[in-house]
Amino acid sequence: MSSPTPGVFSASALPGDAVELGRIQDPWGLKGWVHILPHSADTEALFASSQWFLQPPEARFARGFSAFSGCVSVTVAEIKVHADGVVARLEGMDDRTAAEALKGVRIFVPRSAFPATPEGEYYWVDLIGLDVVNREGVHLGVVRDLMPTGPTSVLVLEYTETVDGKAQVAERMIPFVSAYVDGVDQTARRITVDWQADY
Repeated sequence: MSSPTPGVFSASALPGDAVELGRIQDPWGLKGWVHILPHSADTEALFASSQWFLQPPEARFARGFSAFSGCVSVTVAEIKVHADGVVARLEGMDDRTAAEALKGVRIFVPRSAFPATPEGEYYWVDLIGLDVVNREGVHLGVVRDLMPTGPTSVLVLEYTETVDGKAQVAERMIPFVSAYVDGVDQTARRITVDWQADY
């Protein structure tokens, strides 16, 4: 498999605040475009940054990968929403063979490059890892994921419960809507909710 055109990639250190936003799924069309599989329904940061940092696929998907090693930066020439998701063209890449060589590549963008959010709105990456407590101070779990469900999202929490004397990891879901979420304190890394442990 041939590598993308020389000059497409610049060796680079991965920024300390880099967030993995998706991966290149496969080529799209004949002119070097790639189909992106975003990790979240919120793709604004992918569109807002003209520079992406790329890393090779994870080891289990990297068989035969030779386009580059380590971390590289690329310039996004064009990006758009298409019927089957997000597609993009990287500066200096102009044929399908070059795009094919990038299958499985992981895409990172620095958190500092994300556009500002309106009051009361958050990027999913800012909510992952936050503790969730209810109004009575009961710890309900830690945010592990956000699940889009149409117009709203659902917080997916992970917590430990004891069953038959043994501790095991369990999952709890809370709609991320104002009816249940009292507030998000990113400094304290805490979300307060109107929710009970036995719901």
